[in-house]
Amino acid sequence: MTGEVTHMVTVGGHRLRVRVRPGDSVPLVLCNGIGAGLEVLEPVVEHLDPGRTVVRFDVPGTGGSPASFLPHGFPYLARMLGRLLDDLGYGTVDVLGYSWGGGLAQQFAFRNPRRCRRLVLVATATGALMVPAAPAVLAKMVTPRRFADPDHLAANAATIYGGSARRGDPGLDRIVGHQAVSRRGYLYQLLAGAAWTSLFALPVIRQPTLVVAGTDDPLIPLVNARIMHRLLPNATLELHSGGHIELLTNAPALASVVDGFLGAPSQTRPT
Repeated sequence: MTGEVTHMVTVGGHRLRVRVRPGDSVPLVLCNGIGAGLEVLEPVVEHLDPGRTVVRFDVPGTGGSPASFLPHGFPYLARMLGRLLDDLGYGTVDVLGYSWGGGLAQQFAFRNPRRCRRLVLVATATGALMVPAAPAVLAKMVTPRRFADPDHLAANAATIYGGSARRGDPGLDRIVGHQAVSRRGYLYQLLAGAAWTSLFALPVIRQPTLVVAGTDDPLIPLVNARIMHRLLPNATLELHSGGHIELLTNAPALASVVDGFLGAPSQTRPT
Protein backbone atom coordinates (compact mmCIF):
# COMPACT_ATOMS: atom_id res chain seq x y z
CA MET A 1 0.00 0.00 0.00
CA THR A 2 1.16 3.54 -0.77
CA GLY A 3 3.19 5.09 2.02
CA GLU A 4 3.79 1.89 3.93
CA VAL A 5 7.29 0.97 5.04
CA THR A 6 8.40 -2.63 5.55
CA HIS A 7 11.59 -3.50 7.41
CA MET A 8 13.19 -5.99 9.77
CA VAL A 9 13.57 -5.20 13.47
CA THR A 10 15.60 -7.33 15.88
CA VAL A 11 13.94 -7.71 19.28
CA GLY A 12 15.46 -9.92 21.96
CA GLY A 13 17.35 -11.90 19.35
CA HIS A 14 14.25 -12.35 17.13
CA ARG A 15 14.20 -10.82 13.65
CA LEU A 16 10.67 -9.56 13.03
CA ARG A 17 9.25 -8.30 9.77
CA VAL A 18 7.27 -5.12 10.42
CA ARG A 19 5.09 -2.99 8.16
CA VAL A 20 3.98 0.50 9.19
CA ARG A 21 1.42 2.71 7.50
CA PRO A 22 2.16 6.21 8.81
CA GLY A 23 -0.67 8.47 9.88
CA ASP A 24 -1.63 11.05 12.46
CA SER A 25 -3.30 9.02 15.19
CA VAL A 26 -2.65 6.70 18.08
CA PRO A 27 -1.12 3.71 16.25
CA LEU A 28 -3.35 0.69 15.72
CA VAL A 29 -1.34 -2.52 16.20
CA LEU A 30 -2.72 -5.57 14.38
CA CYS A 31 -2.11 -9.07 15.79
CA ASN A 32 -2.76 -11.74 13.19
CA GLY A 33 -4.32 -15.22 13.17
CA ILE A 34 -2.39 -18.46 13.47
CA GLY A 35 0.10 -19.16 10.68
CA ALA A 36 -0.72 -15.97 8.80
CA GLY A 37 1.69 -13.31 7.64
CA LEU A 38 0.91 -9.62 7.73
CA GLU A 39 -0.33 -9.61 4.11
CA VAL A 40 -3.50 -11.40 5.20
CA LEU A 41 -4.68 -8.23 6.94
CA GLU A 42 -4.31 -6.14 3.77
CA PRO A 43 -8.10 -5.95 3.14
CA VAL A 44 -8.89 -4.44 6.53
CA VAL A 45 -5.94 -2.01 6.39
CA GLU A 46 -7.12 -0.80 2.98
CA HIS A 47 -10.52 0.10 4.41
CA LEU A 48 -9.46 1.68 7.69
CA ASP A 49 -9.40 5.46 7.82
CA PRO A 50 -6.38 6.49 5.69
CA GLY A 51 -5.26 8.89 8.43
CA ARG A 52 -4.86 6.06 10.95
CA THR A 53 -1.34 4.84 11.75
CA VAL A 54 -1.28 1.04 11.38
CA VAL A 55 1.44 -1.34 12.57
CA ARG A 56 1.58 -4.96 11.40
CA PHE A 57 4.20 -7.57 12.17
CA ASP A 58 4.94 -11.27 11.68
CA VAL A 59 5.37 -13.31 14.84
CA PRO A 60 8.35 -15.70 14.76
CA GLY A 61 7.80 -18.49 12.25
CA THR A 62 5.28 -16.69 10.03
CA GLY A 63 5.62 -14.48 6.97
CA GLY A 64 9.06 -12.93 6.86
CA SER A 65 10.00 -13.58 10.50
CA PRO A 66 12.24 -16.63 11.05
CA ALA A 67 11.05 -19.24 13.53
CA SER A 68 12.48 -19.09 17.03
CA PHE A 69 14.59 -21.95 18.36
CA LEU A 70 12.28 -22.51 21.35
CA PRO A 71 8.50 -22.07 21.74
CA HIS A 72 7.24 -18.94 23.45
CA GLY A 73 3.92 -18.30 25.17
CA PHE A 74 1.72 -15.22 25.01
CA PRO A 75 3.34 -13.53 28.05
CA TYR A 76 6.74 -13.63 26.31
CA LEU A 77 5.26 -12.56 22.97
CA ALA A 78 3.45 -9.63 24.63
CA ARG A 79 6.74 -8.44 26.15
CA MET A 80 8.37 -8.82 22.74
CA LEU A 81 5.62 -6.72 21.17
CA GLY A 82 6.17 -4.02 23.79
CA ARG A 83 9.88 -3.91 23.00
CA LEU A 84 9.12 -3.78 19.28
CA LEU A 85 6.89 -0.75 19.82
CA ASP A 86 9.64 0.84 21.93
CA ASP A 87 12.07 0.39 19.06
CA LEU A 88 9.56 1.93 16.64
CA GLY A 89 9.15 4.91 18.96
CA TYR A 90 5.49 4.34 19.85
CA GLY A 91 4.05 4.88 23.32
CA THR A 92 0.27 4.62 23.69
CA VAL A 93 -1.36 2.31 21.14
CA ASP A 94 -4.66 0.69 20.24
CA VAL A 95 -4.52 -3.07 19.64
CA LEU A 96 -6.64 -5.29 17.41
CA GLY A 97 -6.31 -9.05 17.84
CA TYR A 98 -7.76 -11.36 15.21
CA SER A 99 -8.33 -15.06 15.99
CA TRP A 100 -5.05 -16.42 17.51
CA GLY A 101 -3.82 -12.84 17.63
CA GLY A 102 -6.67 -12.06 20.00
CA GLY A 103 -4.83 -13.99 22.68
CA LEU A 104 -1.72 -11.90 22.17
CA ALA A 105 -3.82 -8.73 22.18
CA GLN A 106 -5.52 -9.67 25.46
CA GLN A 107 -2.19 -10.47 27.08
CA PHE A 108 -0.71 -7.17 25.88
CA ALA A 109 -3.70 -5.20 27.21
CA PHE A 110 -3.50 -7.02 30.56
CA ARG A 111 0.23 -6.39 30.85
CA ASN A 112 0.05 -2.75 29.66
CA PRO A 113 -3.08 -1.14 31.14
CA ARG A 114 -1.75 2.39 30.58
CA ARG A 115 -0.08 1.82 27.25
CA CYS A 116 -3.02 0.07 25.54
CA ARG A 117 -5.71 2.72 25.03
CA ARG A 118 -8.40 0.62 23.35
CA LEU A 119 -8.72 -3.06 22.50
CA VAL A 120 -10.51 -4.77 19.60
CA LEU A 121 -11.02 -8.54 19.70
CA VAL A 122 -12.22 -10.18 16.48
CA ALA A 123 -13.22 -13.85 16.10
CA THR A 124 -11.26 -14.86 19.18
CA ALA A 125 -11.67 -16.42 22.62
CA THR A 126 -9.98 -17.05 25.97
CA GLY A 127 -7.44 -19.71 25.00
CA ALA A 128 -7.33 -23.12 26.62
CA LEU A 129 -10.40 -22.47 28.77
CA MET A 130 -13.02 -21.73 26.12
CA VAL A 131 -16.00 -23.40 24.52
CA PRO A 132 -14.20 -25.37 21.80
CA ALA A 133 -15.09 -25.96 18.19
CA ALA A 134 -16.36 -29.33 17.09
CA PRO A 135 -13.67 -32.05 16.92
CA ALA A 136 -13.97 -32.20 13.12
CA VAL A 137 -13.09 -28.50 12.93
CA LEU A 138 -10.23 -28.68 15.43
CA ALA A 139 -8.70 -31.63 13.58
CA LYS A 140 -8.32 -29.50 10.46
CA MET A 141 -6.40 -26.85 12.42
CA VAL A 142 -3.56 -29.18 13.44
CA THR A 143 -1.77 -28.63 10.13
CA PRO A 144 -1.05 -25.45 8.11
CA ARG A 145 -1.70 -27.36 4.87
CA ARG A 146 -4.62 -25.07 3.95
CA PHE A 147 -2.15 -22.21 3.49
CA ALA A 148 -0.13 -24.05 0.83
CA ASP A 149 -2.66 -26.30 -0.91
CA PRO A 150 -5.53 -24.45 -2.71
CA ASP A 151 -7.48 -27.68 -3.22
CA HIS A 152 -7.23 -28.52 0.48
CA LEU A 153 -8.37 -25.00 1.38
CA ALA A 154 -11.33 -25.19 -1.03
CA ALA A 155 -12.40 -28.56 0.37
CA ASN A 156 -12.22 -27.50 4.02
CA ALA A 157 -12.82 -23.75 4.16
CA ALA A 158 -16.56 -23.98 4.76
CA THR A 159 -16.07 -26.41 7.65
CA ILE A 160 -13.38 -24.29 9.31
CA TYR A 161 -14.49 -20.74 8.60
CA GLY A 162 -18.25 -20.77 7.90
CA GLY A 163 -19.83 -17.52 6.73
CA SER A 164 -18.54 -16.28 3.38
CA ALA A 165 -16.48 -19.47 2.98
CA ARG A 166 -19.73 -21.46 2.77
CA ARG A 167 -20.75 -19.31 -0.16
CA GLY A 168 -17.55 -20.08 -2.05
CA ASP A 169 -16.03 -16.61 -1.88
CA PRO A 170 -13.92 -16.37 -5.08
CA GLY A 171 -11.20 -14.38 -3.31
CA LEU A 172 -10.70 -16.87 -0.48
CA ASP A 173 -7.49 -18.42 -1.81
CA ARG A 174 -6.03 -15.00 -2.54
CA ILE A 175 -6.81 -13.77 0.98
CA VAL A 176 -6.05 -16.87 3.07
CA GLY A 177 -3.78 -19.07 0.93
CA HIS A 178 -0.10 -18.87 -0.01
CA GLN A 179 1.16 -18.18 3.51
CA ALA A 180 4.84 -18.57 4.30
CA VAL A 181 4.68 -20.41 7.61
CA SER A 182 7.15 -22.94 8.96
CA ARG A 183 5.80 -26.11 10.54
CA ARG A 184 7.82 -25.35 13.65
CA GLY A 185 6.43 -21.82 13.83
CA TYR A 186 2.88 -23.11 13.41
CA LEU A 187 3.40 -25.75 16.11
CA TYR A 188 4.76 -23.12 18.48
CA GLN A 189 1.70 -20.96 17.89
CA LEU A 190 -0.57 -23.92 18.63
CA LEU A 191 1.33 -24.53 21.88
CA ALA A 192 1.06 -20.88 22.88
CA GLY A 193 -2.73 -21.01 22.63
CA ALA A 194 -3.00 -24.39 24.34
CA ALA A 195 -0.93 -23.31 27.37
CA TRP A 196 -2.68 -20.00 28.07
CA THR A 197 -6.02 -18.59 29.13
CA SER A 198 -7.31 -15.08 29.73
CA LEU A 199 -10.48 -16.24 31.47
CA PHE A 200 -9.41 -15.09 34.94
CA ALA A 201 -7.68 -11.93 33.72
CA LEU A 202 -10.58 -10.47 31.72
CA PRO A 203 -12.16 -8.63 34.68
CA VAL A 204 -8.86 -6.76 35.12
CA ILE A 205 -8.73 -5.57 31.49
CA ARG A 206 -10.51 -2.26 31.98
CA GLN A 207 -9.74 -0.61 28.63
CA PRO A 208 -12.73 0.07 26.38
CA THR A 209 -12.99 -3.14 24.36
CA LEU A 210 -14.87 -4.01 21.19
CA VAL A 211 -15.68 -7.72 20.81
CA VAL A 212 -16.57 -8.63 17.21
CA ALA A 213 -18.00 -12.07 16.45
CA GLY A 214 -19.84 -13.91 13.70
CA THR A 215 -22.97 -15.93 14.30
CA ASP A 216 -21.70 -18.56 11.82
CA ASP A 217 -18.15 -19.14 13.08
CA PRO A 218 -17.43 -22.89 13.45
CA LEU A 219 -13.90 -22.28 14.75
CA ILE A 220 -14.81 -19.88 17.57
CA PRO A 221 -18.39 -20.61 18.67
CA LEU A 222 -20.42 -17.47 19.37
CA VAL A 223 -20.85 -18.27 23.06
CA ASN A 224 -17.16 -17.38 23.58
CA ALA A 225 -17.78 -13.79 22.52
CA ARG A 226 -20.71 -13.57 24.91
CA ILE A 227 -18.54 -14.86 27.77
CA MET A 228 -15.83 -12.30 27.01
CA HIS A 229 -18.40 -9.53 26.75
CA ARG A 230 -19.78 -10.42 30.16
CA LEU A 231 -16.37 -10.65 31.87
CA LEU A 232 -14.73 -7.56 30.37
CA PRO A 233 -15.76 -4.51 32.44
CA ASN A 234 -15.95 -2.03 29.54
CA ALA A 235 -16.84 -4.15 26.53
CA THR A 236 -19.16 -3.63 23.57
CA LEU A 237 -20.34 -6.67 21.60
CA GLU A 238 -20.71 -6.34 17.83
CA LEU A 239 -22.29 -9.33 16.06
CA HIS A 240 -22.46 -10.00 12.34
CA SER A 241 -24.04 -12.82 10.35
CA GLY A 242 -20.76 -14.09 8.87
CA GLY A 243 -18.05 -16.49 9.94
CA HIS A 244 -14.44 -16.58 11.08
CA ILE A 245 -12.81 -14.64 8.24
CA GLU A 246 -15.35 -11.89 7.65
CA LEU A 247 -12.84 -9.30 8.87
CA LEU A 248 -11.00 -10.13 5.64
CA THR A 249 -13.81 -10.98 3.21
CA ASN A 250 -16.18 -8.24 4.40
CA ALA A 251 -13.49 -5.73 5.30
CA PRO A 252 -15.36 -2.53 4.28
CA ALA A 253 -18.17 -3.11 6.77
CA LEU A 254 -16.06 -4.36 9.69
CA ALA A 255 -13.27 -1.81 9.21
CA SER A 256 -15.94 0.87 9.50
CA VAL A 257 -17.08 -0.64 12.81
CA VAL A 258 -13.49 -0.63 14.07
CA ASP A 259 -12.96 2.98 12.95
CA GLY A 260 -16.12 4.04 14.72
CA PHE A 261 -15.01 2.42 17.96
CA LEU A 262 -11.49 3.85 17.88
CA GLY A 263 -12.56 7.34 16.90
CA ALA A 264 -11.43 9.47 13.99
CA PRO A 265 -7.65 9.97 13.71
CA SER A 266 -8.22 13.71 14.13
CA GLN A 267 -9.60 12.95 17.63
CA THR A 268 -6.54 10.98 18.74
CA ARG A 269 -2.91 11.92 18.69
CA PRO A 270 0.14 9.71 19.27
CA THR A 271 2.06 10.05 22.52
